[in-house]
Amino acid sequence: MARKFVKVGAAMLAFGLGATALAGCAPQAAEEEGAPTEITMLVMGDKPTNGRLEAMLDKLNEKLVKEVNAKLDFFYVEWADWQTQYNLQLLSGDDNVDLITTATDWLFAWENAEKGAFLPLSEEMLQEHAPKTWAQVDADGHWDLTKLDDGQIYFMPEDNFTQYTNHGFFYRGDWATEAGFANGEITTFEDFTKYFEWVKANKPEAYPWDVAGDNVGAMNGYLTGHTDLNWIQQVSAGNYYPFETSEADPYTVTSWLMEGDALVEWAELAKQWNELGVWREDAQNYDGDARELMYAGLNGTDQHHTQTYIGQIYDNMTKKQPGSDPRFFYWGQENGNVYKDILTHGAMAVSAYSKNPEKALEVYDVIRNDEEAYRLINYGIEGTDYVITDDGKLGYPEGYDSSTDSLGSNFWAGRMDEFELDKVTDAPTKADIYAELDSVAVDYPYSTLIINKDAIDPTLAAMAGVLSQYLPQINYGKVDDPAAAVAEMREALLAAGYEDARASIQADMDAWKEARGL
Repeated sequence: MARKFVKVGAAMLAFGLGATALAGCAPQAAEEEGAPTEITMLVMGDKPTNGRLEAMLDKLNEKLVKEVNAKLDFFYVEWADWQTQYNLQLLSGDDNVDLITTATDWLFAWENAEKGAFLPLSEEMLQEHAPKTWAQVDADGHWDLTKLDDGQIYFMPEDNFTQYTNHGFFYRGDWATEAGFANGEITTFEDFTKYFEWVKANKPEAYPWDVAGDNVGAMNGYLTGHTDLNWIQQVSAGNYYPFETSEADPYTVTSWLMEGDALVEWAELAKQWNELGVWREDAQNYDGDARELMYAGLNGTDQHHTQTYIGQIYDNMTKKQPGSDPRFFYWGQENGNVYKDILTHGAMAVSAYSKNPEKALEVYDVIRNDEEAYRLINYGIEGTDYVITDDGKLGYPEGYDSSTDSLGSNFWAGRMDEFELDKVTDAPTKADIYAELDSVAVDYPYSTLIINKDAIDPTLAAMAGVLSQYLPQINYGKVDDPAAAVAEMREALLAAGYEDARASIQADMDAWKEARGL
């Protein structure tokens, strides 16, 4: 069973007129003359350097000039300090960016809309300049997911694309088998201790889990598999999502960072793993590529989401470590605590500072809804970046290596199921993985919940400072007394205003619940 998910007044003043008036400013593409309009799209990720993106854009722009008399270029917000750089860019007043990749769960869409970074999009403007996108989203009834309380549309959702971005561990089934796991299958979070012990004892050249930076993923994985809590995805404090609800009480705001024993239990396990030598002693400051080390046989474990395993890990490990039998253990596997992505996990906005907002919409409508353009921006040039096999799958030319040859367009804000192709590199268990997740995953219930961030932004910033001080030490097992460290952190969060923030979010939740008669 396929599931479709994923995942202001200031803007008006910036133009001096309303979105409805803007809708009538531009002529239709067929009537246009003169030089093509240059449109720039902001995407997330490290800018590729292999020349393939530029070659693709040459082909794509030939089509865009013909269709809408425009050309597309990319602006990358790279992963180093990406949160800060992304928000600074959006609010900088830079009129050289037109289209903006956004999301309500991880790219601060609501906050940036409220701050005037996005142009409000009238129905008339969308119908005229992005008619195919308008029609699909409207037919699926999803425009309400893109509106603030003012009733304005602020972005276009990637709402017709099937994916799971729930995280988990990637590990080697061959090593797990030798470690004593039947058929190489690890089924509980704690069982990774046994796997790590075997790797440490039998593969001295490898780290059991060579992790770089903050291993917040594993902390979240422990929470997911040991509680019935669900993150409120619209609220973050730095790199952390500090508030949840529970399956048993879905409208009461709580936090495992403040309540219960699960965080202490995780801290104790992390300390055990640190003492075992699961990761580097200086893992917090390590900035190497742990995934490439896994491909080289020097790392026993990695963590990211389901799509990464299906589309990258299985194929690379099978080719680069023959017989490694790559496996995936997803967070919540023990207890079925899995939520589908919010439908605005990917979305596209128009910058409030764009000089050509109508043309930006026309470009987006083409790359989202025209199959030829869609294949170019997502897959590249046929015969160079990809091939189509006799059975209709997307394959790759001989010698292709995704580590060095990938397109890197990172178009995560307009993918469509109807144009997606199964890949020859997909894990052969893809259908089974999707079926298992479909059998347990439930809809994210708070897609239309908008949190009043203005009331709590200073508190969230203060909480982020506390969490960035304590959680890296806890997550890497660097504290002498896990229970005492957690208790100290909780006191610091209270001093930072945790209860005020929780009460404010609870008030928003209560109002949202009442408005929907829940």
